[in-house]
Amino acid sequence: MKSALTIIFGVAAVALVAAPLTSYAGGTITGKVTYAGKAEQKEFLFSKFPNPKFCPKNPNKSLMDGDKRFLKQIEVGKDGGLKGAVVAVTDVEDKAFVDGYGGTEVTAAFCEFLPFSGIVVNTRPFKVENTDADPDDPKSVQGVLHNPHSFTVKGTTSATGFNIGLAKKGDKLDKPVTFRGGAEKEGYFRLQCDQHEFMQSFFLPVSNPYFAVVKDDGSFEIKDVPAGKHKVIAWHPFAGKAKKIEFEVDVADGGTANLKAEIK
Repeated sequence: MKSALTIIFGVAAVALVAAPLTSYAGGTITGKVTYAGKAEQKEFLFSKFPNPKFCPKNPNKSLMDGDKRFLKQIEVGKDGGLKGAVVAVTDVEDKAFVDGYGGTEVTAAFCEFLPFSGIVVNTRPFKVENTDADPDDPKSVQGVLHNPHSFTVKGTTSATGFNIGLAKKGDKLDKPVTFRGGAEKEGYFRLQCDQHEFMQSFFLPVSNPYFAVVKDDGSFEIKDVPAGKHKVIAWHPFAGKAKKIEFEVDVADGGTANLKAEIK
């Protein structure tokens, strides 16, 4: 009996060694988004908005010059890398991802919405937290009033989603994203503070986890993409008139596909 067991276990061990040791969950898309144009920014005067002494305390000093505040609409880095662009696979509908998506989170900090760009999922939560208070201003000790106002944008038209004031530090909102009539296929989601116009953020609607917000140099990586040919878009809220530029990428199981996406 002992010899028989030894033979059986020995055969099983050989079978395990002979079996493939690598199991792929999909492939990877890497690349870089570039822009053929120049950097652009919109200029505001702090003095024309509430909290003109607090808002300049933002630690990102590249956003201001004296009494001027800049909304950096297009930032172009080394070799044309487009900061703030979003890349996403569009031909995969992942219901489990959509149903389980916990929400997009934005922070109002020193009169700036962070992040500048990202993604949203239709019908799923969008969350904003006010972290601002000014101990040097008796009217704003408990909080600097911010008024997040959301829009679903399609072409030249936009529709209000929510418009809610957050008066105190620590105040939060949690509302669903509401694209209607399939507008999420062509449009995007925009957030602006009605108190401070220079506070703006922008978000691409997605329906699966295969997306990436590029790094400052425009590079990105999307992992675990199902093998096969896919439609992939590169998008930026200002570059290329906010159009979604489409590419086709062939992803091999366990392989890496490279995408050079230029927005003109």
